[in-house]
Amino acid sequence: MRILILGGTGEASALVRGLLVRGLLAAERPCAVTLSLAGRTSQPKAEPVPTRIGGFGGAEGLAAWLAQDRTDLVVDATHPFAARMSANAAEACARTGTPLLAIRRPAWRPVAGDRWTEVPDMATAARALGPAPRRVFLTIGRQEVGAFAAAPQHDYVVRAIEGIDLAVPRLTAIQARGPFDEAAEAAFLAGSAIEILVSKNSGGDATYGKIAAARALGLAVVMVARPEKPDVPSVPDAGAALAWIAAF
Repeated sequence: MRILILGGTGEASALVRGLLVRGLLAAERPCAVTLSLAGRTSQPKAEPVPTRIGGFGGAEGLAAWLAQDRTDLVVDATHPFAARMSANAAEACARTGTPLLAIRRPAWRPVAGDRWTEVPDMATAARALGPAPRRVFLTIGRQEVGAFAAAPQHDYVVRAIEGIDLAVPRLTAIQARGPFDEAAEAAFLAGSAIEILVSKNSGGDATYGKIAAARALGLAVVMVARPEKPDVPSVPDAGAALAWIAAF
């Protein structure tokens, strides 16, 4: 059985580990797994399966790859904000008749003490910061930082795995790799004199420390909503995806 995992997330890594633990990659029940990564990180975490780096060339290119590879199953374990890749996967699997399962981790929900302003996109997030200068932690990765050039009155702090070279004034870039727990995030926010956060609603536990820390410090959060994704069969975690694979 040949499986393509569209990864780059903790769920994808957990699924690969689960396949190994369950013996689904063993000789008695061979599964040939390929992990696909977008290539946005120059040194991604190594996984014990063949890894493909880079795009496929849209839905048409992915469909051609699935046919050539004779792929039996596809698991979309991409980031909740990887809308284009999820759309391409849905279209390519529909074209080729390949079963597709998406891992869709639940979104975060505000709880007592949270001070969220929920917005639909980065452009609206930049406007939501307001006209008065503030010190802002952009915890959104590096791909969409450029949207905040439209609000140059603020001081921005950005933390990302890769270096950032964007024309955003008053930007301080910090290169670091998580995860960071609540205590570490609280120390970072206080030490950096952060007044407000901008975050994607990624969901999950891995990056929730910053949200909990903001709550504890009484900081406001501009929360960017997830993009729409295709209506395909989905499960909330890697364990459920593993059971889906094992049932074939």
